[in-house]
Amino acid sequence: MEVDVVGIKFLSGGRIYYFSPNDLKLDIDDYVIVETEYGIQLGVVASSVEKKKSKDLFLPSKNVIRIATKKDASINQKNILDAKEALVYAKKIVEENEIDMKLFDAEYSFDRKKLTFKFIADERVDFRELAKELASKYKTRIELRQIGVRDKAKEIGGVGPCGRKLCCSDFLKTFDSVSINMAKNQGIALNPTKINGLCGRLLCCLGYEDETYSYYKKKLPKVGEMVEKDGVKGRVTEINVLNQSYKIAISDNEIMEIKV
Repeated sequence: MEVDVVGIKFLSGGRIYYFSPNDLKLDIDDYVIVETEYGIQLGVVASSVEKKKSKDLFLPSKNVIRIATKKDASINQKNILDAKEALVYAKKIVEENEIDMKLFDAEYSFDRKKLTFKFIADERVDFRELAKELASKYKTRIELRQIGVRDKAKEIGGVGPCGRKLCCSDFLKTFDSVSINMAKNQGIALNPTKINGLCGRLLCCLGYEDETYSYYKKKLPKVGEMVEKDGVKGRVTEINVLNQSYKIAISDNEIMEIKV
């Protein structure tokens, strides 16, 4: 089953979320008011109305309520400025009370019924008193949302070392487990600047080809193993998974390359 959806972004360079166009005529770069799970928000149309399979979406899709007006844009700009001031105030409270958390973003819902603060922390944090103080000052519902460094990268977006948009902010819906063994399995140098993403964690893409490398490695001997080929014996010194070949040292001065 296919349904009509339109892509909406809330941050420049951020990921695209899909909403029901609600029978509205929408063009790319139109500003719209949408219903989200976090409240009413202003977003920008990032892709034309298109049909997508239901299994590829989180249904039921929320609706685009209407095309935004100049007044809506003015309200949104004020919300952004007020949220920045609220973030400065909240950081001051966190510092004064020595709460082990790092606030990095604050956002009002468009209708100002909720003020959300996002933070990173190594462990669970008791922020009940902080929430009470913020609610007392700003007279609205306060939400303190703890997210991981990967979630932060997903939300903010950016460009990876490959020159493409970050996978997490482009098409990944979930974060699969990534281990250092995947880099070893693919013969990648264990240099943190090469195998870590912008979030500081291992690159998600290390997992994309790991299964393929494991499969094709089964056809190759291990480095250090003694093998015999066409009556010639030698110790394996190097394997090349992509070329499906390996090299053996026949003597101190003689190396033979063998294709599988």
